[in-house]
Amino acid sequence: MKRRRAVRESASIEPPPGYYVAGAEPPDAAQRALILDWVVSRRIASGWRVESRSGSQVVLVRGQPVNHVLHAFLTVFSCLVWGVVWAGVALVNRVERVALTVDAQGRIVTVSAP
Repeated sequence: MKRRRAVRESASIEPPPGYYVAGAEPPDAAQRALILDWVVSRRIASGWRVESRSGSQVVLVRGQPVNHVLHAFLTVFSCLVWGVVWAGVALVNRVERVALTVDAQGRIVTVSAP
């Protein structure tokens, strides 16, 4: 049986060496786009998905919203038994949003979104 490798959430989101030279002139727009692409690919590998993207900013989402219409339908037709499951899913399920932006120096700025 194959063991799955655990993805570490605390992995660094700084770009690897070679994307730009620290201390030299700031990266241009193309280099900043490469830095952002690299960081986004690392986040996608750990379970995030892209919600929107502009030139220097990306909004990433992890998790799925609860389908309340489906759960209400199941609760009615199961004589309220499914309501316990619905309550548990609604309490445990979380949707996380993060906005990543590349500043003029090529650093990634992370902002948690609602």
